[in-house]
Amino acid sequence: MPDFVSSFWSWFIIVLTVISIAGVFWLVRWMSETKAEAGAEPEPMGHVWDEDLQELNNPLPRWWLNMFYITLAFGVIYLILYPGLGTFGGVLGWSSKDRYEREVQAADKRFGPLYEKYLQEDLRTLVHDQKAMKTGARLFFNYCTVCHGSDAGGAKAKGYPSLKDSDWLYGGGPEQIKTSIMHGRNGVMPPWEAALGRQGVFNVTEYVLSLSGRKVNINAAQAGKEKFLQLCAACHGADGKGDQKQGAPNLTDNIWLHGGSQKTIMETIAGGRQGRMPAHKEFLGEAKVHLLAAYIYSLSAAKLNE
Repeated sequence: MPDFVSSFWSWFIIVLTVISIAGVFWLVRWMSETKAEAGAEPEPMGHVWDEDLQELNNPLPRWWLNMFYITLAFGVIYLILYPGLGTFGGVLGWSSKDRYEREVQAADKRFGPLYEKYLQEDLRTLVHDQKAMKTGARLFFNYCTVCHGSDAGGAKAKGYPSLKDSDWLYGGGPEQIKTSIMHGRNGVMPPWEAALGRQGVFNVTEYVLSLSGRKVNINAAQAGKEKFLQLCAACHGADGKGDQKQGAPNLTDNIWLHGGSQKTIMETIAGGRQGRMPAHKEFLGEAKVHLLAAYIYSLSAAKLNE
């Protein structure tokens, strides 16, 4: 509600809600006022079953009507006490955000000392603490699985990397992983179709595919190599092995963040790519990030190669 840019929508919701409640109250009263209540004989409604079984306009039982009225009264009281009428926050001042923040503060007070204890330990040492890794796994499931999958193998959608292999854009060491989580990453691959033309994009694609040992059009790859050295080597290196300082991927290992088909690579070169890893320092705090980085490092194949 606070995101509304005009008070019109707030008043629209308030008026609509009040009219709806009043309308339901009137409907219940109207449907319960029949001639039968005044002592007259109930009137048939025109519906007959089994030859002589008729529907009559008898009033609803009083206890049933009272349930409707109690429900309406509850709704009115709720809307006075709690948010629900446009931007009106309720006389109790309750909000889901405030409730969440109180719960977070209570959890930090209870578990904060534990995280601070882990913060004092070296990341490589922390990997061997099974209790710490169980806690790190819970942090991962809560905050990372949406993008990286519950098994850390990357989400089904392209552009979300696996954290289990040894291919890291910005480095797979525990300190580098911690930096990525703390401060986030912003990766940009510029579009090159305007500079290369459609044929040039195809040629560079063939050369890039050849770097990972794929079967390609040799003539096109040779033509693409020259353009690659002119336009791409500054980030990916002359040998195509990438540069972790810039977050430029290795093109020789046949691991592809956005897909490794010829069509997808052509799309990447022609239109460019943008990727963003949000920073978690302010949200999680360094102590939790420290433990989370150790857990992710424990999953990575890069750990086995050190």
